[in-house]
Amino acid sequence: MTAPTAAAVSPTSLVELSVSCRNLRDTDVFTKSDPVCVIYYQPFGAKQWAEYKRTECVENTLNPDFATKIPITYHFEEQQHLKFLIYDIDYNSPNLDLHDFLGEFECTLAHLVSSQKVHKPLVNKNYSGDNGSIVIVTEELSSCKEELDVQFVGKNLENKSWFSSINPFLEFLKANEDGTFTLVYRTDRARSTQNPAWKEFSVPLRTFCSGDYERNIQVHCKDYKQNGNHKLIGSFYTTVRKLTEGGLGPNNTYWLINEEKKKRKGSSYKNSGEVVLNKVHIRQVFSFLDYIKGGMEINAFIGIDFTASNGNPQTPQSLHFINPAVPNQYAQAIQAVGQIIEDYDTDKHFPVLGFGARMPPDYTQVSHEFFVNGDPSNPYCHRVQGVLEAYYACVSRVQLYGPTNFAPIINHVARFACSNKAGDKYFILLILTDGIITDMAHTKEAIVNASALPLSIIIVGIGGAEFDSMEELDGDVVRLSSHGRYAARDIVQFVPFRDFLMRNGDPLTAGLRLAREVLAEIPTQVLSYMKANNIIPQPPKINDALLPADLT
Repeated sequence: MTAPTAAAVSPTSLVELSVSCRNLRDTDVFTKSDPVCVIYYQPFGAKQWAEYKRTECVENTLNPDFATKIPITYHFEEQQHLKFLIYDIDYNSPNLDLHDFLGEFECTLAHLVSSQKVHKPLVNKNYSGDNGSIVIVTEELSSCKEELDVQFVGKNLENKSWFSSINPFLEFLKANEDGTFTLVYRTDRARSTQNPAWKEFSVPLRTFCSGDYERNIQVHCKDYKQNGNHKLIGSFYTTVRKLTEGGLGPNNTYWLINEEKKKRKGSSYKNSGEVVLNKVHIRQVFSFLDYIKGGMEINAFIGIDFTASNGNPQTPQSLHFINPAVPNQYAQAIQAVGQIIEDYDTDKHFPVLGFGARMPPDYTQVSHEFFVNGDPSNPYCHRVQGVLEAYYACVSRVQLYGPTNFAPIINHVARFACSNKAGDKYFILLILTDGIITDMAHTKEAIVNASALPLSIIIVGIGGAEFDSMEELDGDVVRLSSHGRYAARDIVQFVPFRDFLMRNGDPLTAGLRLAREVLAEIPTQVLSYMKANNIIPQPPKINDALLPADLT
């Protein structure tokens, strides 16, 4: 028997978690709770918990079925600890301290994988009564890399109310091997109509039907109610095979059947309306690495805040104080995030911009868009070390002033992105700042304008200031808008550095965690731009230097 090699591949699988809750405690006075599930994990070798993902908030219900799925890589050889926390959302804020905690459940991923379905009580040490329960269904994802684009319309949907119109929406549930069904997608509600045209939506086939074209899909059409007691209009069944091969017409026209009403009315009952397939398309899903392998270049810009609120650089209290023994937070953030970006940046040269300082030689003019190395003809700094050297020199050369204006450097980088829309280049702007934005209106406008470009903006908050306004720019909770126009996509990620320093005083560890947090959304933002513009990756590039001489 051949001995196993040291390079054997670790047994891993990509699994998907579906979360529901039952009989949650109601913490609202006049309505039911608006629950969300926040999933935490323990990074390998660490004891601290880190947030992994949040589901959507389901309004006015004590029995939510979350449509958001939790994909996670299962490692047989690791004990992967997970924690599921349920909150009642009361405000448009990502800060969980502002919301009511309902309960939690802690387990390992191995337990979920081996059980396939768990139904456990939620624990809340501050409330001894019944906190309800959580249901987690675990399924291994197929290797299917296809996505379904589909749209439905409704016709003559039944309205059971004499006094109000209906607001219908659709829920899609896939069949499980045990005969149960799991929610995989929920549309937005159409307003005040019996003939809705729901928005086209996209969903991965491995989520929608586990990559199985023949798997049964159950569809519920419901009338939205503000109190959460949505009324079932009717249901039907279909498969991806039927949707994609049945064509637009009779084969994909479905009667909505309400079984209770059918029992009452008997043979006189026909249906409660129709749902008709209006558009369907299956397309290949590409990964971030597909675009990298195809030669997409990542170009990183760095913006540094030189406003007076950072403090006098000559004093140890200043955020810009230069201490050779202990790097300041600006230097730590540049080092941590820059090292990751440098691996993807083609030429390893970074344009570094400063803002909020008076410039030499006369120090009478404040600039919100100057080159940190002091050379407008060649503003590039070679590698992260070159960025740090230029930053240290700039601190002693300029006079910190103000105010804190972001729009000029965002517009500066956006001009480059606007000239490179073909998908062969993608731009990242890393902004390091200590204070509150003073040109918020212009900054929001600049971000909305840039949201359709191949650009991502990372903002790292330095120091202990309040950064509430930054959360508004990070459109994870509320979609960013300016003058009535909404951002085409979420391109901003904001993280306060102090959150990482508080967990562990070690600058190196804090920097590594910071880099992972702020860069986590970049692949998704790249893919959202490519998808929105129908850009497919180029074939993988071959490095000629690695080919045998007779092939070059």
